[in-house]
This record gives sequence, C-alpha cells and structure tokens, in this order.
Amino acid sequence: MRIESFDLLDSKDKFHQKALHWSGQFDEISFFNSNGPADQWGRFESILAVKALAVFRADDHVLDQLQVFLSLHPGGFIPGFLSYDLKNEIEELQTTAVNTLEFPEAYFFVPAMTISCRGHQVQIRAEDPQAIFQAICATIVPQQASPIDVRVHSRWTKPQYFSAFDKVQQHIQRGDIYEVNLCQEFFAENADIDPIEVYLKLNAVSPTPFSSFFKAGQHFIMSASPERFLAKRAGRLISQPIKGTAKRGSTAAEDQEIMQQMRHSQKEIAENVMIVDLVRNDLTRSALPGTVQATGLFEIQSFKQVHQMLSTITCMQAPQVSNMDVFRHTFPAGSMTGAPKIAAMQICDQIEASRRGIYAGSIGYFDTLRDEFDFNVVIRSLLYNQQKQYLSFHTGGAVTNQASADQEYQECLLKASALLKALDTTLEQ
Repeated sequence: MRIESFDLLDSKDKFHQKALHWSGQFDEISFFNSNGPADQWGRFESILAVKALAVFRADDHVLDQLQVFLSLHPGGFIPGFLSYDLKNEIEELQTTAVNTLEFPEAYFFVPAMTISCRGHQVQIRAEDPQAIFQAICATIVPQQASPIDVRVHSRWTKPQYFSAFDKVQQHIQRGDIYEVNLCQEFFAENADIDPIEVYLKLNAVSPTPFSSFFKAGQHFIMSASPERFLAKRAGRLISQPIKGTAKRGSTAAEDQEIMQQMRHSQKEIAENVMIVDLVRNDLTRSALPGTVQATGLFEIQSFKQVHQMLSTITCMQAPQVSNMDVFRHTFPAGSMTGAPKIAAMQICDQIEASRRGIYAGSIGYFDTLRDEFDFNVVIRSLLYNQQKQYLSFHTGGAVTNQASADQEYQECLLKASALLKALDTTLEQ
C-alpha cells in the first residue's frame, strides 16, 4: 500500500460527487463527510473507503467477535455500523417486530482504498494512488439525476401516534420512566432509487457534520445525522447528545428569536438535562474516577431545517476498560432511548409498531493504529434494501409528562421533511 497526496482540481463538492459515482462499482462503500472543517474531535473533513479486503458481519455475540476482528487488523481505518438492536445482546431485552430491511446487527470492513480530503488536498491510500485519482477526476457525473418515483407511507396514522403517545405518558405518570424517545417509521415499497444520487441530494438539502453513505452489498444507508454518539481521542471519550429541536425561522431575526426561546424553554432544557445525566452515568462505568465532566451544556446548533440543543460530556477511559466494554456501557445513544434507559427501551419495544434496526444505532469507524474511534447516531437517515426495493426511515421525539402529542407529532414531520425532499416526494396520507 502507498499513500500519496494530490491537489484538488475541482471544488470539494464536485470531487465528492465524482468519487461517490466512481465508488459505485464496489460492493462495499463507506463515506463520511463533515460538510466543512472537522470539529475539535474529528479526524477527517471527508473520507471515502471502498472494496473490502476483509469483512465482519454478525447477528449475535457481536462485540466479542468484533474485538477479535479488530485485533486481527491492527493497521488503521475500519468503518462499519452497529444496529440499535445490539441492545438485546447488551441487556436482557427483546425486539419482536419483523426485520423487514434485513440489515445485519453489525457490519465492518477493512478497505483496500481510502480517499480523504482536507482543505485543498486529497490523500489516497491504495496500491496505485495515481491511477485512482485519475479515474475519479475522469468520472462523469450525470447532468440530470434519475427521476425518483416513491410513495412514502407512515406506519402509524395520526390517531395511532396519539394513542402510542398516551401509553408512554401513562408510564411516566406511574413513575416507570421520566422520558421516552418515541419513534415512528415511514416507508416505501417497490422503491427503485439510485442510492448515491439520493444521498448526494440529501446532503445538499441537509448538510450535517456526521453525514454518511454506506453500502454493504444490497444494503444502503444514506444519513444526514447531526449527532455524535461517541468518540475516543488519546484516551478521552466524548459524547455529544442532542435533545431539543425547533424549526428554522424565515428571517435572521426570527431565527434569533426561536433560538432564544429554546435557551429559555423549560421543556427543552429538562429533556437535555435528563440525557446529560444519563450519558454521565453511562460514561462513569468506563471512566477514570473523577474525570467525567460536562464541558458544554445547552449549545444551540443550526442546520438547514432545524435548530438543535447539544451538550458535550467527556471522560478519560480507565485503562482496565476495553473499547468493547465502553460500547457495552454506553450503547445505544441515550438521546434515542429515554430515562431510565433500560426501562425506556423496554417500553419502546412494547409500543412502537416497527423495528428500529440501524435507525438509532451508529455508523462510524475504528482506528486500530491509534486506538481511537468515532461514531454517529443514525438519525435523519434513509435505509434501503435494494434487492427487496424497500425504503425506510424513522423519526422520533422526546415524550415527557409536559409534552404535547400534537407538538411531538409535528416535530416528527419536521424531522422527516429533509428526507422527503431528497426523495422528491411528500407523505401519502
């Protein structure tokens, strides 16, 4: 393997388009895009990895087997995903809903080639970097995207959502839980799409710092995730849960007013505090004593469709705790469950009408050379089984005792808006 650097000849967006279309020839693709400079914890502005030299795929005993796989490949970047349903292995939980999409519980691969961008430089790691750079630059991007013809339906009607919401609030009023992230599925059957073109459109509609495209054979993930689940940098663990959402304003002044309302919203702050406490508790199980701290609270981040409230919690990983133990202690992301975490997951399994699968799980990578990792939360994401032509996405919102069913339902539709726009469609009632 050789590593060579090249000057970027096109704009970064144009290069990404060419690189993704070039990568379509391979059965394994992983693309992570920060849509701008990487944050203080990020290693890459963007990185594309293709063609598996080795594959890890598992549906049980995932973390034990994954540890063995990573130890056999100590040379660096290994991308992949973990399903939300990995929770059933970590805790005594069950998911009875059908696995319609048929994604595995976990999938990682050792890439034959990686192409990363930083500033105006492209770095390629491969047997022949020059040939790959030339092939990407010569790739012709379709001038007009293929027309998309999909009909997206909701798994729940509005009254059914209200009924599920009411059941969750009854649990809260009985003291079983404080908060639950209630999710609903939107789906399309007989969906014939070009996943690369749909992802590129989604990223144009909703550019986010943890955007990703993943292909594993016939399975595709097109993600506009704004949220980091967990990263490790030089022995430090970093989690950045998002809890609190508001629509964008139509003017700069209206935006400022909405953000100010968020900062002073008792509901948004209460939801965020609950998740911060949950994440602190999760991290404590992996931390050197006294190192868990909330380094940033209630920060407002603005994206094209929404404003979000984000907090940052960090700690130093205890030397006796393995990386797989860290995932056992923290997975899945608390922002997607509720509090207390196990009880919230049990209630979601009982009430939700569909299997979450990859939704609310994580996409990311392990760097086995540096002993680091970085994983997002799979939200604002399209999941696609190309063989079955089944397309699915979920959205959700926090249910508390003070929450309004209609407001949370509208928040679900707001979160769906960018995904529907990327599909050139509207929700079929």
